[in-house]
Amino acid sequence: MPLFAIPFPEIDPILISFGPFAIRWYALAYIAGIMLAWRYINSILTKDTIWQQIPKPTSKEIDDFVIWATLGIVLGGRFGYVLFYNLPYYIENPLELLAVWHGGMAFHGGLLGMIIAVMLFSRKRNFSVWTMFDLVALAAPIGLFFGRIANFINSELWGKPTTLAWGVIFPNGGPLPRHPSQLYEAALEGLLLFVVLWLLSHRYKLLQKPGVIAGSFVIGYGMARTFVEFFRVPDAQIGYLSGFLTMGMALSLPMILVGVVTVIYASQKASTNNN
Repeated sequence: MPLFAIPFPEIDPILISFGPFAIRWYALAYIAGIMLAWRYINSILTKDTIWQQIPKPTSKEIDDFVIWATLGIVLGGRFGYVLFYNLPYYIENPLELLAVWHGGMAFHGGLLGMIIAVMLFSRKRNFSVWTMFDLVALAAPIGLFFGRIANFINSELWGKPTTLAWGVIFPNGGPLPRHPSQLYEAALEGLLLFVVLWLLSHRYKLLQKPGVIAGSFVIGYGMARTFVEFFRVPDAQIGYLSGFLTMGMALSLPMILVGVVTVIYASQKASTNNN
């Protein structure tokens, strides 16, 4: 073993199995992320001081939205992975489209699925789509955190070789220690982004400017993902698109621009409404 390398912890990706059926940490991460995000959003709805006169959905409406959100995340995440990362394989193996237990979910697809779910649900219930986007954005880092931890347990999406003291020797990553890029993403996209959005909503009360929180989330995720892509090995079936550019970067860099435009638009709209 190389000096200063951390051996990969002996964690079985399958928690419990019953014959051909298995409960995997990856699935539990999605369930935990969705359930905790649901509870967190409901707790935010009770804090009237950060809302003031802004109309907000009820706790019952959020309860109903959980099913919509779950479908958006799962279907969008799977569709995004198939489309952006491995389309030729699934064209040749169409039955694998439903085999989500083999892995293969993409954040950008899940984001698109969630956007569609929010827009359809908000239209059906006749309340502000921007406020719903803000609430989802506040809770999204919870799911991202658990998802990246699950990527680490699955020994997937690991980083480039490193000589740093916290390099990890992954069981399917060769003999060299590598950047635990999944943990970098859990820290940046999960913990740090959660704290930043909490400050924006609870201390600076930016829920009163619908759309600013959502735009800030998009900016934060785009910056964090782009940064970690410099340490992460791109998917083998794609590699680098050009030079150092990866698919993750290509999908995340436009998010920063969209987020900036959203924040500016939402801020100006809120200022106009207050005048």
